[in-house]
Amino acid sequence: MFTSDDYDKFRTLRVTHIAARFEELVRDEANDELTPEQLFLAAADDALEQRRANRVNAAIKTAGFPIPAASIAEVDYRDGRGLNRTRMRRYAACDWKTETANVLIRSATGGGKTYLACAIGIAACHNGHRVAYARMDDLARRLVIARGDAIAHQSMLNTLADADLLIIDDFLTVGIDPDAASDLFAILADREHRRPTMIASQSGPDYWVTALPDRIAADSIVNRLASHARTITIGDVDMRRERDRQARQSQDYWD
Repeated sequence: MFTSDDYDKFRTLRVTHIAARFEELVRDEANDELTPEQLFLAAADDALEQRRANRVNAAIKTAGFPIPAASIAEVDYRDGRGLNRTRMRRYAACDWKTETANVLIRSATGGGKTYLACAIGIAACHNGHRVAYARMDDLARRLVIARGDAIAHQSMLNTLADADLLIIDDFLTVGIDPDAASDLFAILADREHRRPTMIASQSGPDYWVTALPDRIAADSIVNRLASHARTITIGDVDMRRERDRQARQSQDYWD
């Protein structure tokens, strides 16, 4: 129906997807009863949905999630985990641009805190939010390296400070040096009362104060994180062991 010259025009106008989808709909005999206007609107809706999906995929990739397929719908709510479906749906639908309360996720190793943090973060991406994910040890390393270039260092601080939702995983599982702690203070101070931060950790505020290298900075950092925060405490079910058990029971498992 459309020629190559037509598609050159569509590419110039950036409506190639609409044109291609419109042509598919017109050729489909199942749509014979629909008017051209209805087919065009259907093609436009499909193009908009494709663009939205592309934006979401780009946001998820940019965020850097270690589990990019994590989903609130797939969270395990078995007894012993202490997770509430309604509360998790609220986190999935949260407007992080207006929310200022931090979120602290606590669980023992293997409890599933990383999966839950990723699931909430990915839901935020689907809702159009800018999310940044970092494991604490990797974040500290990147901050120290970036200090060698003042412009790159400031750009990194700005990116982390301005994300609609900042997720820091494995918080203080290992220690950080004073320079990284200073940068962390700057980021959190900039985000306070403006943007929420999500912390996933095996430990809690009492330990964080002792683990940070400078006591005065530690008090300030921990106060900013914990004084205005919601807490998700995951039970003692070892989800890493449970996933391994399920994998061994699957038909395609081999050893």
